[in-house]
Amino acid sequence: MVYNKAIELFRKDGEIMIIKTLVENTSISKDFGSEHGLSFYIETNKHKILFDTGASSLFFTNAKKLGVNIDGIEYLIVSHGHYDHGGGLKTFLQENTKAKVFLHRFAFEKYYALRSNDKLNFIGLDEELKQNKQIIFTSDRFIISEGIQVFSNIGQREPRPTSNRGLFIEQNGQMMDDTFVHEQNLVIEENGKILLVTGCSHNGIINIVKHFHDSKGSMPDYVIGGFHLSSRSGGNENFDTIDRIGEYLLGTKAKYYTCHCTGIEPYKRLKSVMGESIDYLSTGSELTINTSADF
Repeated sequence: MVYNKAIELFRKDGEIMIIKTLVENTSISKDFGSEHGLSFYIETNKHKILFDTGASSLFFTNAKKLGVNIDGIEYLIVSHGHYDHGGGLKTFLQENTKAKVFLHRFAFEKYYALRSNDKLNFIGLDEELKQNKQIIFTSDRFIISEGIQVFSNIGQREPRPTSNRGLFIEQNGQMMDDTFVHEQNLVIEENGKILLVTGCSHNGIINIVKHFHDSKGSMPDYVIGGFHLSSRSGGNENFDTIDRIGEYLLGTKAKYYTCHCTGIEPYKRLKSVMGESIDYLSTGSELTINTSADF
């Protein structure tokens, strides 16, 4: 597999959207650190957005290498309440005291993962940050700005990923299976082009895309994010399931870029089904989307 430093969807004069991968499990070169986590910088014609902060302050280090000024971010969206997506939140709030930070209202609950050694590890966010004045709690459908919104409360038409097994929420002192109500997805619409950004797709990438279609009446043009087809505790979704997912995504006619919790082997399987309709984003990659209205 080749991890391209720059992927240009279109070479054409006009308005563009830029996406830089600040954190992902892999990197395009030794110049960029990587970790089990995810963070995207998204620059539209009007706004500078950060989607997730990875597991640590690494997003900030890589941002400087990629020419991204974290202090200039207007909006931070944290996709859900797991450390690998919000572990860098404290660093962000230290470096940017003006941005609005959007988390689901259940993002600061107590989340745990059962590891391969049968030990339960806390994987939630730092609860001390919950009272920060920059944080805004979202609901099922929340408008951030014109053309920018998040949505959650995904219906379960298709089974959720089997790699969700071993992920729990503590409620009233008891461990219960996580239902991922705290997971939200980002939609950016500009000049009629629509980008859908997912964090881990714990609710299932097909369910998320179908939910989007039901609300918008159309499919997104681009989808970026993790699809949770692998688990840190080991094991991937079976190939039959991955093939079915790939066939559905291919039928949407959208262009997909995946990463993080999708896993390398599941990605390769998706690639064999979807061909040029899917690619992989590693830390350090830069993606340019032409959003000219007349394109």
